Order: sequence, then C-alpha cells, then structure tokens
Amino acid sequence: MNARAVRLSPGRALFLCAVLALLGAAPSRAGTIASCTASAVGVAFGTYTPLQAAPLNMTGTINIACMGVAGRNTVTIDLSPGASNNYLTRTLTAGIYTLNYNLYFDAAYTQIWGNGTGGSVQGTAQIRRRRHNASLPVYGAIAARQDPAPGGYNDTIVVTVNY
Repeated sequence: MNARAVRLSPGRALFLCAVLALLGAAPSRAGTIASCTASAVGVAFGTYTPLQAAPLNMTGTINIACMGVAGRNTVTIDLSPGASNNYLTRTLTAGIYTLNYNLYFDAAYTQIWGNGTGGSVQGTAQIRRRRHNASLPVYGAIAARQDPAPGGYNDTIVVTVNY
C-alpha cells in the first residue's frame, strides 16, 4: 500500500471564488433584476490518498444575492472548465503534476456543471421579489485510483451569473 498523501489545503484547494463574473445579458424573463452579486465557499478536498478505491467527494457553495427584483426570475450560473479547458475532465495542478476531478450540479454526481456545452449543464436558481437570494451546493469529486505526486493541488474556476 502506498502511504503517500496529497494534501489539498483549503487556502490552495480548488475553486470558485477566484473570480466572480456577473453579466446581465440574458433575455428578460417574467420579472426583472437590477443587479446580482455572488460569493463562493470553495470545494476543499483535504487529503487524497493515492490509488484509493473510491472518489474523494466534497461540497462547496455558491451564494447569489440580487437587488431590484420584480416578479419571478430564473438566473443561470456557469462554471468555467478551469486549467484543463475541458468540462469532462477538469484538472487540479501542482506545478507540472495533475489530478483529475470534476464539479457537479447534482448530488448523484451525474450532471457536470459547466455552461451547457461540451457535455456540461448550466446551473439555475429561482430569484423572486420576496426571496432574492439563492444558495447552490457544488459537488466536487476527485477520481479514484490516481497516483499523483505529493503536493498542494489547485484550480481556478470562474463563476458567471446570468440574469
């Protein structure tokens, strides 16, 4: 058994709060929104044991707060592919070393969260006049049976809220 451990520290782990892009380009829905802000709690995987038989699963959160909300609105939330430039296999990196992982919209880890292209789905949230905030879980999984070099691995994901 290989006793090495790959540490993914919370400060250097994966994710999502690195850049938050807010766009207002989506077509008008049943209501209107003046502005939205987003914040994220990253997916911090902790320690990955090389060659482990099961994926290492953890969660993060995207929080959306909108102002000037009238009526019922659906916002979409896109996640970038990160350093891999590929939604189907994202990569955490430590220098020249990589570790495959992905981010999912659903707790069953079946819907890869991206922008609706390349095999991914867009996230959605309902924003209403009386409930103008939304909190969405982000499900992260590092693939099983990898044998990465020891180190601190990370990736940067851009979150885009379309309203």
